[in-house]
Amino acid sequence: MPSPVVSWMIAGVALCVMELLLPTAFVELTMGISALLVALVALVVPQASIQVALWLVLSVILTLLMRRLVPIRKSRLIEDSKEAKTLTNILPGQTGRVIYEGNSWQARCDDPTLAIAPNEKVIVVERQGTTLVVLPEHLIHE
Repeated sequence: MPSPVVSWMIAGVALCVMELLLPTAFVELTMGISALLVALVALVVPQASIQVALWLVLSVILTLLMRRLVPIRKSRLIEDSKEAKTLTNILPGQTGRVIYEGNSWQARCDDPTLAIAPNEKVIVVERQGTTLVVLPEHLIHE
C-alpha cells in the first residue's frame, strides 16, 4: 500500500487531469491542488483524519477564491433591451420565431397569457438557452 504522501499526490494529479478532460468550472482543479498541498503536510502530520479535514477546508477555500477570480459569464441576460421582429405568431405559453440581430431565433412571450402577431416589433428582455424571451414593444412604450 502506498504511503499517504504518495496517495495524496496521485489523487491531486488525477483530479487536475480530470479537470482537463471533464471541465467542472475549476472545482476538480482546486480539489487537486488541495490534495497536492495535503501531500506536503502529510510529511509532517501523519493522522489521516487531520489530512482529510485539511483537504476539505482547502478545497472549499480555493474553490471560493477561484470563483472570485474567474469572471462569471452572464450569457443568458440581455445587457440592453434590444428590438426584434416576430416572424411567426407567438401564441400564449408557446414559442414562435423572431428575427434578432439578423438571425432567426426561437422566442416566447414573457407574459404567458399574451399572443403576439407576425411582423410585430418586440423587445428582447432575456435569453434562456437558444430561446429569447420577448415582450411586445407597445407594452413597454405605453
